[in-house]
Amino acid sequence: MCTDHCQRGIESVKEKKRFRLADFFNAHWDSYVKCPTEYITPEQYKAVAAMRVCQTEAIGVDHYVCPECGDITQVYHSCKHRFCPRCSWKDTLVWANKLKEEMLPIAHRHVTFTLPHGLHPLIKANKWDLLDLLFKTAAESIKDWLKAKYQITPGIINVLHTFGEKKNQHVHIHMIVSWGGQNASGEIQSIKGDYINYKFIQKKFRNKFEDQLIKRFDDQALAHDFAHRMDFMRLVKRINDKHWRINFEESMDIPALVIRYIGRYSKRACLSEYKITNLSGAYITFKYKDYKDVDFYGQPIVKELTLHYREFFPRLLQHVPLPYFRLVRYYGLYSARSKGLLKEKLSALPPLEEPQQQGAEEAPENPKVCKHCQVEKIYLYSTYLNKDGERVYMSRFNPKKINDKPKTAAA
Repeated sequence: MCTDHCQRGIESVKEKKRFRLADFFNAHWDSYVKCPTEYITPEQYKAVAAMRVCQTEAIGVDHYVCPECGDITQVYHSCKHRFCPRCSWKDTLVWANKLKEEMLPIAHRHVTFTLPHGLHPLIKANKWDLLDLLFKTAAESIKDWLKAKYQITPGIINVLHTFGEKKNQHVHIHMIVSWGGQNASGEIQSIKGDYINYKFIQKKFRNKFEDQLIKRFDDQALAHDFAHRMDFMRLVKRINDKHWRINFEESMDIPALVIRYIGRYSKRACLSEYKITNLSGAYITFKYKDYKDVDFYGQPIVKELTLHYREFFPRLLQHVPLPYFRLVRYYGLYSARSKGLLKEKLSALPPLEEPQQQGAEEAPENPKVCKHCQVEKIYLYSTYLNKDGERVYMSRFNPKKINDKPKTAAA
C-alpha cells in the first residue's frame, strides 16, 4: 500500500514549456488567414490545425488511476504531425533507440551538404523533385569518394532540413556516414585517420546536381520562369561560382553518440518551443545562433529575433513537410535492400560498449506508473470536447458516448 506521504488528486501529463507555439497561432491565425501575406497550402492548413489541438482535450484525454493510492493521471493525446514541436522530440527518442541497434559498430561522422541560395526559387517551384535529387546526389558523392579512395561501401543516413536558424529558407542535408564500410571481400573495414578530399566531394556534389538540373530543364520537366535557355545557363554559371558547402564534424567512435548528437537535427520540428523567449501581442521572439558572429572560442553567439505574426507565419510554414515525402532516407549498407545482409554482419561482430549517459536527455516518466507506489495504473475512461465545446465521456470497454451536460427536470 501507499505510504501517508502519497498525495491523491489529478495529475496532468503535458510537456512543461514556458511558451506554447500553439498559443501564438490560437491568438492570431484566424486573423491571418483572412488576409495572408502568402498563399496557404492545404498541407499548411492541416499542420496548423493539428498543432493547435495537440495535447488538448479537443482530441482526447485518457484517465488512469492508481489501484493503491487512487492517484489519477490525465494523459493528453498528441497530434503526431511531423511539423508539431510537441510530438517531434518523442519521435526522435523512438527513432534513435531503434536505429542504434542497426548501425555498424565503427566510427561515424556527421556531414552537412548545403545548396547555394541562388537555387531556392527553383526548389520552391519544384520541391518534391529537387529535394529528392538533393538526397541522391549527396549520398552518391560520399559513396563515390569512399569507393575511389578506400574501395568500401559505407552506411549512410540522410536527414533533410529546409530551414536556417532564423527559419528562413536554407536547404541542406544532415548526413550520418559510417567511417568505414564493406570492402570487396565482404568484410567490414574501418577507415584510419581523418583525411577528407573536400574538393573531390564538392565537385562531385555540384556536377551531379547541376547535370540533372540541366537535363530536367532540357526535358521540359522543370517549373521555371526563364524566357530562354541562355537565362537558365547564366543562373547555373552564377551558382558555379558559389561554394557548395560541405562540412565534416569530428568522427565519433560509438554510433550511439552519433545518434544522440544528430537526434536534435532529425525528427525535431522547425522551431523548438524551448527557443521561444517571449509572446507579446502580435509579436513572437525566439533564440537563434548567429554563425557569422562567434565568440572567443569560435562558438556562434546566441541572439534573439522578434517577428510580427504576418511575417512569422509564412516564414515558418514554408517548411511544412510535403505529404508522404520521406525526410529521413538510408543509403549504402543502411539501405532497405542491404538490411538483411547487414544483420548477418552485425551478428558476427562484437558489440561496442555503450557510453555512460552523462548529460544525456532523460526519457520522460511513464505516466501509467504511479510515481508514489511504483505500480501500474488502471485505465478509467477518456474524455474529449465535441464540436459544441461539450465534454464527452467515453470508455474503451464501453464505446457508448455519454454527454455530461446536466439534465433538466421534466416539466
